[in-house]
Amino acid sequence: MATSFEFSFEGRAVAAKEGQSVAAALIAAGERWLRTDEAGNPKGAVCAIGFCWECRLNVDGVPDSRACMTEARPGMVVRRQEGLL
Repeated sequence: MATSFEFSFEGRAVAAKEGQSVAAALIAAGERWLRTDEAGNPKGAVCAIGFCWECRLNVDGVPDSRACMTEARPGMVVRRQEGLL
């Protein structure tokens, strides 16, 4: 059985399980808007295999982290990304 833990997304706790991607945990928590593009449009996970880069987030201060390719870790701090960095 996978270990459960929490990480922070936009200042609120999100539940995740060991081995789960940040994108999967956020989608399970009802979050669909992960970043804002250059024109101000909300974007979310599209391909879920790391190809499209639409799920870019700021993870522990690192911009352009792909939510679908980043494994969730206890205590990590995740924020939406605004435009290109």
